Amino acid sequence: MQRAVTYRQAFGPDAVEDLTVTGSRTDTGLARKPRIVVLASLTSSLVGFRYDLLKAMAASADVLACAPNPDPVTEAKLAEIGVAFKIVPMDRTGQNPLRDVRTFRALVRLFRDFGPDIVFPYTMKPIIYGGLAARWAGVDRVLPMCTGLGYVFVDEHCGLRKRLLRKGSVQLYRHALKQVDEVVVYNDADAAEFRRHRLVAPDSTVSIVPGSGVNLDRFAHQPVPKGPPVFLMVARLLRDKGICEYIQAARQLKARHPEVRCQLVGPVDANPSSITAQEVEAWEAEGVIEYLGETPDVRPHLTVCSVFVLPSYREGVSRTVLEAMSTGRAVITSDAPGCAEPVDEGVTGYIVPVRNADRLADAMARFVQDPDLAVRMGAAGRARAAARFDVARVNTILMAKLGLTPTVRHAEMDL
Repeated sequence: MQRAVTYRQAFGPDAVEDLTVTGSRTDTGLARKPRIVVLASLTSSLVGFRYDLLKAMAASADVLACAPNPDPVTEAKLAEIGVAFKIVPMDRTGQNPLRDVRTFRALVRLFRDFGPDIVFPYTMKPIIYGGLAARWAGVDRVLPMCTGLGYVFVDEHCGLRKRLLRKGSVQLYRHALKQVDEVVVYNDADAAEFRRHRLVAPDSTVSIVPGSGVNLDRFAHQPVPKGPPVFLMVARLLRDKGICEYIQAARQLKARHPEVRCQLVGPVDANPSSITAQEVEAWEAEGVIEYLGETPDVRPHLTVCSVFVLPSYREGVSRTVLEAMSTGRAVITSDAPGCAEPVDEGVTGYIVPVRNADRLADAMARFVQDPDLAVRMGAAGRARAAARFDVARVNTILMAKLGLTPTVRHAEMDL
């Protein structure tokens, strides 16, 4: 037990700011329902990726959503569905251990005050520090959901700095998930990585769900526009998303077919693999791409594109791919973990080797050579999204795991 004692001495929860929230143990005006804390590293993701799930949770539980940054629009939308919101200190992409200690202490205080029955963290820092804090605060159950192992697990062969980061991350995951009964992941590759790196105990369950799902009504089928193809990539501006390969492929394609358009949507991100604003400006000046900036709603961009492109190095299961399929768009993606799973090769789109701009350009060229290809593949993609990735189906699985609905048969969870 020496390790536990040492850890507790280092991360004692004293000197934490007041984080009392409505619905806490001191708030006796509310009827006692199951209490769930949903912990995110980006506030906008609570609505952008979890809105339907949070709405379902709030119908039968007291739900407190926590994230690090203020976002009045998100907070208002959460309030409309009866979900409380609290800001917690968290440096999403930072590597300062003192700030992470502050995150841990704040979460311990919050969990002790609110008294959740379940903590539901997703993405790396919420899983690690939410898991550690929940165990310290005596929370009965934690159900972590890994939406993708992220930057430090992308390359097996990498530099010393990244290898050290990976080693530290592995140790933190092991401590955080030490007593967790089940972890949810999005694909077989991530499930295998959890086992290979021993991120969870041997007797813990690693379950796979088909991504975060897609709202088929919100992302309704739209006709493919006529005329020369318009290719669209939506992603944070990270090298690991395959943006450089997209640019190289667009350069090759436009040299042969200058009439095509290649668009890029997404924010600059505080990440070691981030693309700079200057690089994007240079690509625009060259005429390779149209950079459309950041948007809270990708639907208008999906409506006017012909084909969706995501040559990422690794994903959980890409939400943007599912949204494009639901809209009726053919998809070109890489054979990296979490990218190829939704796509039926040659039917709903094309799967190309990761980091291969030449093969990506060749796949894009097929839609120039066959004007009807985008329509046929887009229709097949919509049918596949409806059959396998409906958000209502995914949320039924997650609600069952949270104990809020009857158990879902294992067969219903197959990808």
